[in-house]
Amino acid sequence: MDRGRPGAGTGRYQLSQLENIEAESIHIIREVAAEFERPVLLFSGGKDSVVMLRLAQKAFWPGRIPFPVMHIDTSQNFPEVLEFRDRCVAEVGATLVVASVQDSIDAGRVAEEPGPNPSRNRLQTRTLLDAITEHRFDAVFGGARRDEEKARAKERVFSFRDEFGQWDPKNQRPELWSLFNGRHRAGEHIRVFPLSDWTELDIWQYVADEGIDLPSIYYSHRRRVFRRDGMLLSVGPHVAPGGDEEVFEATVRYRTVGDMTCTGAVESVAVSVEDIVAEVAATRLTERGATRADDRVSEAAMEDRKRVGYF
Repeated sequence: MDRGRPGAGTGRYQLSQLENIEAESIHIIREVAAEFERPVLLFSGGKDSVVMLRLAQKAFWPGRIPFPVMHIDTSQNFPEVLEFRDRCVAEVGATLVVASVQDSIDAGRVAEEPGPNPSRNRLQTRTLLDAITEHRFDAVFGGARRDEEKARAKERVFSFRDEFGQWDPKNQRPELWSLFNGRHRAGEHIRVFPLSDWTELDIWQYVADEGIDLPSIYYSHRRRVFRRDGMLLSVGPHVAPGGDEEVFEATVRYRTVGDMTCTGAVESVAVSVEDIVAEVAATRLTERGATRADDRVSEAAMEDRKRVGYF
């Protein structure tokens, strides 16, 4: 990829589109480090959080990242992603905080959903808010992009959360000329989205350009799956097919990484970053719309979850 070129007839260097959004994201990360006392970066081991971690490394190089990273662990995550999470964090020398949904269940703060194949995806909100309170985090980096889902397109880069961790899309602050208002009172916090101007295609082009390692499930592989509500779910310890759901083996990959109970695979033969860039460039379905069952509950499913404190 052409990362920049001299300006035509001027002799001046012009930034590429990818360099521009990289610089914007690094500026946002540095602003948070300067303005807030206890920031944290949400890190699942997924591609967006891995790119955020790389941007944080660049923002403070050659120093260490000056804030911890945190994973909200449902205990129903893909094992390949958990292994990658631990290895990645160790390689960059960051401090990892793990907040467990199982601990929230054991403490009686949340209750397991009834019925077969219960998902813990919704339960993450309580665990996240409790962890923010426990560690007194005042800024929380999230990897949301505005091309993912329409509720996320309503977010500001600095997104205000009240003392209950709730989000009101009508009570957000204007952002002019890259000026961000991080003022908040005790108990309130700001969610920060450095990837707001990125798309899924930008993420993959950046992964290719930077040579970034990602969990193996993002690439094509053989897996035992079954079809439910138009999605391919992986057979595993937390997800079992119903009586009329046929299990078969398919060549698949994952576009997004979440809880195994609600994250679907897509049939694909893309085995390299270059293959995936071409595949993403041609698709007309958003990654969450195509592969996340939790977004299919209703038209406003994501917005409803975000209002009460979801990522």
